[in-house]
Amino acid sequence: MTLPSTTPQAPPAGDAPGTAADGEDPRAALPRRRRARRVPLPPPPRPTALVEGAVRLRAALRTEPGRLRVVGALLALLLMSFGTVTAWQVSSRVDTATAVLEEGQPLSADAAALYRSLADANTTAAVGFLADGETPLPARGRYEDDIREATHRLLKAAAHAVGSDDAGEEIRLLGEELPVYTGLVETARANDRQGFPLGGAYLRYADTHMQEVLLPAAQRLHQLEHERFHEDLTQARARPWGALACGVLVLAVLGWAQHRHYRRTHRVLNPGLLVATATTGLLLAWLAVAHTLSGPPLADAERTGTRSLELLTRIRTESLQARGHESLALVARGAGTSFADSYRARMDTVLGSPQAPGGLVADAEAAAGDDVGRAHLATVAEHAEEWRERNAAAMEAEDSGAYEEAVKRVVGAAGSTGESFDRLDTALGAALDHERQRFAEAVDTGRARLDRLPEGAVTLAVGATTAALLGVGRRLSEYR
Repeated sequence: MTLPSTTPQAPPAGDAPGTAADGEDPRAALPRRRRARRVPLPPPPRPTALVEGAVRLRAALRTEPGRLRVVGALLALLLMSFGTVTAWQVSSRVDTATAVLEEGQPLSADAAALYRSLADANTTAAVGFLADGETPLPARGRYEDDIREATHRLLKAAAHAVGSDDAGEEIRLLGEELPVYTGLVETARANDRQGFPLGGAYLRYADTHMQEVLLPAAQRLHQLEHERFHEDLTQARARPWGALACGVLVLAVLGWAQHRHYRRTHRVLNPGLLVATATTGLLLAWLAVAHTLSGPPLADAERTGTRSLELLTRIRTESLQARGHESLALVARGAGTSFADSYRARMDTVLGSPQAPGGLVADAEAAAGDDVGRAHLATVAEHAEEWRERNAAAMEAEDSGAYEEAVKRVVGAAGSTGESFDRLDTALGAALDHERQRFAEAVDTGRARLDRLPEGAVTLAVGATTAALLGVGRRLSEYR
């Protein structure tokens, strides 16, 4: 019996995997593999403008023409910067000096005039009580003029106080409280005309309102305006350190550029760079000399504006209040000891005590800038001494019971303390006018010495830049 063979049988032709059938292309029987899709790679990132600029600059710096172009651009930038900074800083100082002359000092003077008008109104109201029927002094008209003047100065201050919250607050307070004061004075007069003793009480209450509310507010307003005016004047005097430093830097770079030119060409001079150096040196010298010459007049203006005028204003303030308290000491009829003491204290402030003369008048005389100012202050001191002596006689008459005689010595037409006060006030006004004129002349002189410098700075800077570029361009032409 024959068993079947276990030997594997070969598959039929064309059935085995990878075997081509009869009549087929043998390559068609190869395993079909999925071909991977080729994704194109993104282009490399393009360098930024800064990177490209750095690459180009680095490439340019490897050549002498490229280096020369960089040197020319640097010189042009520095020279124009010097001219611009100089023009800007000098123009700022000229404008500030103009503002001080045309706005700052007048506004400070207006604030001082507001204080004076209020103090004089208070003094005149007190004198009017004593002068009624005793003297032709038009106290009522002077009082009303003072109130109108105070209102006018207050309106001017309000128009220029935009942007200053502190000044606005003081102006608001004065505007609200001034009618309260005038109402108290009118009430005092109404009672006095009817013979009621309440007139004197209302007048003292009005004086208290003036001394504790109105005058302190006016003083704070004056101080704010004075500080702003002083800051502007200090700024006008400031040295232009930025422009000076820029000028020195430009000269140093120009020197370096010419030294570099000499080392590479062995030529001693480059006409363009030489002209640029001379022009820059001229501008720097002009800037330094102009500010050196403008400094003393502006310093004198600052000394006059902050010291002399301030002292004269304080003398007028103290004398006005002393005059008011001198009158109130008699209005109180025996109860005015505090007013009499206040008068003596204020006169001691103005003149110094009899044992130690000096006071504000001596300080103002020392601060005066010329003989005319000192002569005015000598007159002020003379009338103040006369006033103090006449007041002592009036108080002695009042203490002895001669009240009518004391009133005549205070408000009489001739030989009275009122006459001495008027002479003192006139002399103070002349001294203030003289110092204000000196201040204006000093500021104008300092400002004039800076004139034309801003325009000249721009012109010289443009000329120096042109010369420097021509000098560098001439060197570049040798490479073409």
